[in-house]
Amino acid sequence: MTSRYTLAVVGIGKIARDQHLPAIGAQPGFELVACASRNATVDGVRNYADIDALLAAESSLDAVSLCAPPQVRFEQARAALLAGKHVMLEKPPGASVSEVKALHDIARSSGVTLFASWHSRAASAVEPARAWLASKEAGNVRAVEVRWKEDVRRWHPGQQWIWEPGGLGVFDPGINALSIVTRILPREIALRAATLTIPRDTATPIAAELDCVDTNGAPVRAVFDWRHGPVEEWAIDVDTDGGRLSIREGGKRLSIAGEEIALGPEREYPALYERFHELIAAKESDVDVRPLGIVADAFLLGKQVETEAFGR
Repeated sequence: MTSRYTLAVVGIGKIARDQHLPAIGAQPGFELVACASRNATVDGVRNYADIDALLAAESSLDAVSLCAPPQVRFEQARAALLAGKHVMLEKPPGASVSEVKALHDIARSSGVTLFASWHSRAASAVEPARAWLASKEAGNVRAVEVRWKEDVRRWHPGQQWIWEPGGLGVFDPGINALSIVTRILPREIALRAATLTIPRDTATPIAAELDCVDTNGAPVRAVFDWRHGPVEEWAIDVDTDGGRLSIREGGKRLSIAGEEIALGPEREYPALYERFHELIAAKESDVDVRPLGIVADAFLLGKQVETEAFGR
């Protein structure tokens, strides 16, 4: 019989309401019993002001899904792991690579699961793309181009945390592209140079250009821009010996060598909770920090260019 785990969600904002709560409701392996949030509540479950109150009251709780901004994620995750709870992290998994690695160590020593989730990796195009790029038909990867361009005012209206240190700025969506690229390419990639365009009234970039190479020397170029509207673009093109592989609409569409590939229905967040359930049952963790590592390298190596104020 499939185990059913009790679950709490911490951080009830837009992403939790739009994606996490519906996905949990459709997942028979979890029972949502509680939530914690400073400014919001969820009907039908027990609600707490913060994670400390939740953990104090819910001693029998099995798992916690953390959806608060990354700047506060470390202390929340640390508290939950030390309390013996399995933890799922919304992307990005933390404000720094070092804190996510530290959390992984805590999970191992506590004997619980830590799942650093990347929802775009669950898009329907990703695994078929990965399989083809690993095949003989694809041959060698020659070049990769990523274009991730959207309107920040549409996706993050009034959200100050994204402009503060640890909030990532345009890398908040850009890291979704990086999570796909690091999943589908058959070789590792390394950042060689970057340009970060930063409004004079923010701490994080509104646009970025990354120049990477894979271990075979193939160029991997990414352009992220949050000033792009009303027509938005989420595209990845991979040129290979066997033709071009193209991912469109963030992973909803896939074509290979000019042929459109039939894909299944979109179910990113339901797939994440299925994976979380599998990891708990298997007593395993899944913590891949490569996408966050590339972002960290961009801040380390990137040339910073000032632009006009964002004017929130």
